[in-house]
Amino acid sequence: MKTITKKDLVDRIADKTGNKRVVVKKIVQSFLDEIVDELGEGNRLEFRDFGVFEIRSRAARVAQNPKTMEKVFVPSKRTVKFKIGRLMKQRLFDEHEEPQPTPEQQVASNPGAQAAGNAY
Repeated sequence: MKTITKKDLVDRIADKTGNKRVVVKKIVQSFLDEIVDELGEGNRLEFRDFGVFEIRSRAARVAQNPKTMEKVFVPSKRTVKFKIGRLMKQRLFDEHEEPQPTPEQQVASNPGAQAAGNAY
């Protein structure tokens, strides 16, 4: 896995579209700024087949430092939730997932489970 930067994406889009990198960079940055502005206003952003961005509020809570066991107050905060869309889900999971074994295949690969299952 490698990290792709905004510059990498701008370069790819500029190459594919034949537009100047400066123009593509302005468009991409404007797009990202609009997303931030809309989320800042509490709006939900829906990009069909790609996904949905929305603001969620986390309630204040008392947590515990695992090292010192000291109780710590954690204030409420807003976070961004991203829900994956249909096309992205297909691209990320359907193509790369290994087929799940059937129950018969699981039993065949673990003979001890079959014997334990018949004990009752």
